[in-house]
Amino acid sequence: MKRRALFSVSDKAGVVEFARRVEAQGYEIVSTGGTAAALKAGGVPVAEVSAVTGFPECLDGRLKTLHPMIHGGILAMRDNPAHMAQIESLGIAPIDIVVINLYPFKQTILKEGVELAEAIENIDIGGPTMIRAAAKNWQDVAVVVDPKDYAVVAEALENGGLSKQEHFRLAAKVFEHTAHYDALIAEYLRHEVGQEYPETLTLTFEKEQELRYGENPHQTAAFYREVGRFPGTLPAAEQIGGKELSYNNIGDLNGAVELIREFEEPCVVAVKHANPCGVGLGDTIFEAWQNAYAADPVSIFGGIVALNRACDAQTAERMHELFLEIVVAPAFTDEAVEILSQKKNLRLLVLEQMGQPTIPFDLDLKRVSGGLLAQSRDDALLAPEGLRVVTKRAPDERELRDLTFAWKVVKHTKSNAIVLAKGRRTVGVGPGQTNRVTALNLAVAYAGDNAPGSVLASDAFFPFADCVEAAQKAGVTAIMQPGGSIRDQDSIAAADKAGIAMVFTGMRHFKH
Repeated sequence: MKRRALFSVSDKAGVVEFARRVEAQGYEIVSTGGTAAALKAGGVPVAEVSAVTGFPECLDGRLKTLHPMIHGGILAMRDNPAHMAQIESLGIAPIDIVVINLYPFKQTILKEGVELAEAIENIDIGGPTMIRAAAKNWQDVAVVVDPKDYAVVAEALENGGLSKQEHFRLAAKVFEHTAHYDALIAEYLRHEVGQEYPETLTLTFEKEQELRYGENPHQTAAFYREVGRFPGTLPAAEQIGGKELSYNNIGDLNGAVELIREFEEPCVVAVKHANPCGVGLGDTIFEAWQNAYAADPVSIFGGIVALNRACDAQTAERMHELFLEIVVAPAFTDEAVEILSQKKNLRLLVLEQMGQPTIPFDLDLKRVSGGLLAQSRDDALLAPEGLRVVTKRAPDERELRDLTFAWKVVKHTKSNAIVLAKGRRTVGVGPGQTNRVTALNLAVAYAGDNAPGSVLASDAFFPFADCVEAAQKAGVTAIMQPGGSIRDQDSIAAADKAGIAMVFTGMRHFKH
C-alpha cells in the first residue's frame, strides 16, 4: 500500500511543487476542495477526501475532514499492534504526512471594514484538529504548517526520510502556530465584546527581527510586533540608512515618538537613556531643532532625535555635526538623506503618520517576576475640569504657554520628574530621582543661567513647600503640578509669598 500525504492549504504558494516532490517519493496525495483543484491543475494525481471517507463535503465546505477515516489514519500509533489491527479492520489507511495551513483569519480581520460574520467564517475547525492530531502522533506523522518548511521536508524525503528530531521540530511548530491562531481569535472577539481585562490574558506577537543583544551585551534580545496594521507605530517605520537597531535604540525611539505626539506645531525631541534631554518648538523644523539642541548640547551627544516634520537639508547639516544614534522623521528630503548618510552608522527612519495611532484596547504592559502588569495607556493630559489657578497671581500668557509645553514633556519623563522650560524649549530636565526636590535641583543645575525666568512642571504633587522654595531660589516664575497633597496649602502659601503663579492640573503623570 502506498504511503499517504494529506494536503489542505488556504495559502497555495509553493504547494504544487511541494506536492509534486512528495508524490514522486511514492506517496498518494489526498486533498480537499480548492487545494485538490490546484494540485490537479498542476498535474499532481490527487484522491479527493470524500472518496477516502465515503462521505461528501457538506455545510458549504465546513464539514469534510472531520471523519474517522481521516483522523484514524493520523492518530494510529504505528508501534501499537492494537491500533494497527483496529484501523486495518476498519479499512482505515495510515496518513504519514499532513500538510495544512489554516483559514486566513488574520488576513480577514486586517481588511478594512470586515464584518463579524466574515471573521467568524474564517475560523478554521478541521485544520487545527488535524494538525494537532498529527503533532500528537509526531513519531509517526510529519506535519507541515509553514510553507518555509516545504523545501526542507522535500529534500529530507528525497534523501532517505525525515529524522525523529525533524518530526519533533515540526510538531512543536504546530502548537506555536495554533496558539498564535487561537490567541488572535480570542483577542478579536474580546474586542468585539468590549472586555478590557479578561480573566485570562493570552497575547500574541510576531517576530520582527532578532537583535544583536539586549540591554547589555551579555543579554539576547528580539523585537516583536503586534499583529495588525498600526500606522505611526515603530514596526511601521522604514529604515533607510545606518546599521541595525538595538534593543536600547528601540526603547528610546518609542519614548521619543510617544513624546513628540503631544505636539502639533513643528517639534524636535532628543532622547537619551529613555528620558528627554532636549525638546524644542519652532515656526519651522530648523528652528525647533535649534531650540532642542540649545536645551542641552551635552546630553544630546549619542542621543536619538525625533522630528514631526520632514527633515530638510538645513536641519540635516546641523545634525551632521554631531554624533547621533538615530534620526526619525515622517520624511527626509533627498538632500537631507545625502548629508546624513555620510555617517554610515547613523540610522535614518521614516515614520509616516507620527500622530497618535489608533490601537484598539492598547494596554500598557510591564513584566515583573512571575507575572505581568497591565494598565490602560496614559493618553490624557489634563483632568476633565482643566487647569485651576490656586495662587493669587495667575500665569501670564507667555508663562501659561511655557507651562503647557513643560507639562507635556514631564509626562514622558521618568519619575520623580521636574522639567524647566522657557522660550519654546526645555532648559532643564530632572528625571528619575528618589525624591522630588533632588529632581528639581538637578533640573536647575542643567538649566544653569537659563533657570531665572523659566517655568516648572512636576509630574506629581509637592508633598512639602521645599520644592517651591527651591524654585524661588532658582528664579522660577510659574509652576504647574497636579495638586492633591494634604499639604497643598503650604506650597500655595510659599508660592504666594514668592510671587510665583501656580496652576493645578488635577492629573498625575508618574512614569516608571
